[in-house]
Amino acid sequence: MFEVAVFWFFACVLVIAAVCVITARNPVHSALFLVLAFFTAAALWMLLRAEFLAIALVLVYVGAVMVLFLFVVMMLDVNLERLREGFWANLPLALAVGGVIVVEMITIITRGYLDRPAPAAPGAGYSNTKELGRLLYTDYAYPLELAAVLLLVAIIVAIALTLRKRKDTKYQDPAWQVAVRRSERVRLVSMPAEKND
Repeated sequence: MFEVAVFWFFACVLVIAAVCVITARNPVHSALFLVLAFFTAAALWMLLRAEFLAIALVLVYVGAVMVLFLFVVMMLDVNLERLREGFWANLPLALAVGGVIVVEMITIITRGYLDRPAPAAPGAGYSNTKELGRLLYTDYAYPLELAAVLLLVAIIVAIALTLRKRKDTKYQDPAWQVAVRRSERVRLVSMPAEKND
């Protein structure tokens, strides 16, 4: 009974935080509500005994992605009035898409989860991290490798776009700096000494 109460508490906080992410007028407040939503989602993962996914959610999204979002939002001078110009014009389409998503979620929940019995509690030696690793590297090995290749290509493209040589930018050549000789940089000049009369 206590576990059910804790679940409903975190679920309500998660829904309220998700609504506040969309409705907050200040982008910094919206990002902070998103951090709260990630923390409560991680708490729900902990209740489902998926500790690895909960820790990964906190480390990856809260620790890295949301810090990046907050820095970008705080460093950019966002014109909020310009962002809200097309809100009412796009509201009917947004409500229609949101309604379709809600209907799909209700259909999946009623057909997939309410009809089947609750799973039995795992044994004492059960490790969800070990089970997740076994599934990833056996049943889902090809999708995992495909995702790894796509991420590798994305990293290479990002590096190639960053390191391309452009004429309007100044850059240093470390190989040229290391290979330089003293005679090319230092020039000794012999000057007569001045005498004070």
